[in-house]
Amino acid sequence: MSDIERLGDKIRATLERAVQRHPADGLLFSGGVDSAILALFVPQVKMLTVRLESYGDDVDYARAMAQHLGIDFQVKVVSVEEAIGAIPEAIGVLKSYTPLMPNHVAALIALKLAKSKGIQTVMTGDAGDELFAGYSFMWNKEDLGDYIRDMVGRMHFTSGDLAQYVDIGLSQPYVDQEFVDLALEIDPELKVVTENGKTWGKWILRKAFEGDLPHKVAWQEKRPFELGSGFSMLRELIDARISDEEYGEKVRSYPVRFYNKEHLYYYEIYNRVVGQIPPPQSGEKACQGCGGGLPVADSYCRTCGWVQDRELSGESFRLIRTGR
Repeated sequence: MSDIERLGDKIRATLERAVQRHPADGLLFSGGVDSAILALFVPQVKMLTVRLESYGDDVDYARAMAQHLGIDFQVKVVSVEEAIGAIPEAIGVLKSYTPLMPNHVAALIALKLAKSKGIQTVMTGDAGDELFAGYSFMWNKEDLGDYIRDMVGRMHFTSGDLAQYVDIGLSQPYVDQEFVDLALEIDPELKVVTENGKTWGKWILRKAFEGDLPHKVAWQEKRPFELGSGFSMLRELIDARISDEEYGEKVRSYPVRFYNKEHLYYYEIYNRVVGQIPPPQSGEKACQGCGGGLPVADSYCRTCGWVQDRELSGESFRLIRTGR
């Protein structure tokens, strides 16, 4: 047995123990690598997928995995009107107008779906990307191991806030301490690997389970939840609601900075349902985007989603899409 095979066995055994320690009777089943792996351990639970009308590819991967396991999964097709209508609720719960809102709205609707199905605790794949460098912006970090360790030390998943609001239990096996400790011990060079000209994040995690997953599922490209579920289409739909003239006038009149029209749209809802942005408290710095308080060491404002000390570049947008 090779070293890679032994490590794969250790990853599988450790994650299986983590799942046993964090049981659930439902799974948010996007069909992505992380949720597909969890489905291997809990094929008996209710599998739930959400989709914005006909947008997004998650359903195709979820279907492939469900057929592989011989199980059923339920898809909730969400109308644009329902998704738009849920934005104020999500902003009110999270006290945030971050550009990540389509992701949060999808999660809120999925959790409410689980609650409506009588599920008491729902399992998610939170932390798989953070632990195993699933995000493309991580791949060129000079010291990826330290970067991951720092990221893990400051992880915060809004799924926890939303689950508490919905009054449903949340199971996050990838956050299990034994599994986190193992993931942090793994050489970062096994997490990001280039093969045949293609770079893969989560390479060792994929290798550990590739024999148990359909090839299409194990070696799919990373899709943010909002993209796979189709909720990213909300960006275009919201943008079309605001004219260039209106946007220009409001950018000049409001005391905060915006990435785009969509960001402005969320801010106006925040003003209506939350109110004033909390100013910095003792030990905090002022966000460069909204003026609110955030920890001195943080580079990302959870209130407005502004990336601190960065030009408005492609890198910045990749960061705000992933919450880092």
